[in-house]
Amino acid sequence: MRLLPFLLLAFGAIFQSTANAQPFVSAHRGSSLVAPENTMATFRAVLAMRVSYIEIDVRTTKDGQLIILHDGKLDRTTSGSGPVENLTLAEVKQLSAGKGFDEQFKDERIPTLKEVCQLIRDWNAGHAAKVNLYVDCKAVAPEPLVAELAESGVLADAVFYGSDDYLAALKQVAPQAKLMPSLKNADELSAKIEKLHPYAFDVRWSSLTKELVQQIHGNGIQVFSDALGFFENAEQYKKAAQLGIDVIQTDYVIKVRQALDELKGGKK
Repeated sequence: MRLLPFLLLAFGAIFQSTANAQPFVSAHRGSSLVAPENTMATFRAVLAMRVSYIEIDVRTTKDGQLIILHDGKLDRTTSGSGPVENLTLAEVKQLSAGKGFDEQFKDERIPTLKEVCQLIRDWNAGHAAKVNLYVDCKAVAPEPLVAELAESGVLADAVFYGSDDYLAALKQVAPQAKLMPSLKNADELSAKIEKLHPYAFDVRWSSLTKELVQQIHGNGIQVFSDALGFFENAEQYKKAAQLGIDVIQTDYVIKVRQALDELKGGKK
């Protein structure tokens, strides 16, 4: 039992040192500022933007194929309509995923998970700084998801976001998987740690405090948070960095990088 306090102090020391480092950046659905969300075009673009994670949304077609699409319906981002689960992969691949963008993207297609994994694997093979997947498990069974990521060699470094029950089921399939449940406040902390033994928490941005970040780090767990919508501005990025969070997820990768570089350089 004497070892436990030592381990907690060690974890705290480790995360205290990383708290002074710049947060890593996760690209939310790629970067919809430069190309349509969740497409190969946007994923290729953000690979050159110094990101550590690319967030993807995984769903399943009628014939059991895993694809990357945020919405359950096709209407908002593609030339199709209705639930994607009603279409086979071949039918999905007939649709344009460039809705709302220039003509240059009219031939973009909804990518498969395999295609995205191959892109990440090829990129990492030629670069020292790896890019990993932040997998939002929208509508996908744990078994095929784990199988495809393992086959592509990207399972070990992927982070998985989903409901607590889904993540618990995923853990049964892949015990070493890096789980990331949501966390609204400190009151949820103990129960979620006991149930899931997470790698990280996705903490609601408005709930971020120095004390909460330190409490999570004290348990050897990372802190991810989404700087989306109202919080997408330089002052918020800098504040999050000063709080010591580990990963900022954003729709504006370049703006985050600029703000963090200013902070590092001592500018306000």
